[in-house]
Amino acid sequence: MVNDVIFKGKKIFWEDVERYLKRYVGEFYKIADDSEIIFIGTELPGEYTGSVYTKRMHGAGEKAKANAAQIIPEMIQIAQNGTYESNRKDKHNRDAKNGWYRYDTRFAMPVYNDCGELERYNIFKARLLIRHSSSGKKYLYDVVQIKKETSTSCQV
Repeated sequence: MVNDVIFKGKKIFWEDVERYLKRYVGEFYKIADDSEIIFIGTELPGEYTGSVYTKRMHGAGEKAKANAAQIIPEMIQIAQNGTYESNRKDKHNRDAKNGWYRYDTRFAMPVYNDCGELERYNIFKARLLIRHSSSGKKYLYDVVQIKKETSTSCQV
């Protein structure tokens, strides 16, 4: 759950998000569902903030992705339903020699009323994109397919 919306306003300054993400580089987290260890490599900040997927985002989805940067460890820990897929692009044959994994995850974003009081939480679904390197390690590469769950919101 995102506790504080630190990336606010109509325009997201992705350079700030990238700087924020650098604090995770070198860390690793365990997925509770299957005990896989996921490392955070140096490519995450740039890919997370500069991917084709990110550049196409706008509105609530863009704000959700920016603020989800605060809870990367938690999103990894609660991830489920890991599925394997082989490389689609030749450019990844080196850095993701053993292919890719995608995991489902979720997170909540606070929604405030006009007085700045917490009104509810919006729930989002997302997919963690994990690259499987030639060393056998798995690295978080990006968070994609972020969608607001329309049927659920958590009232305060």
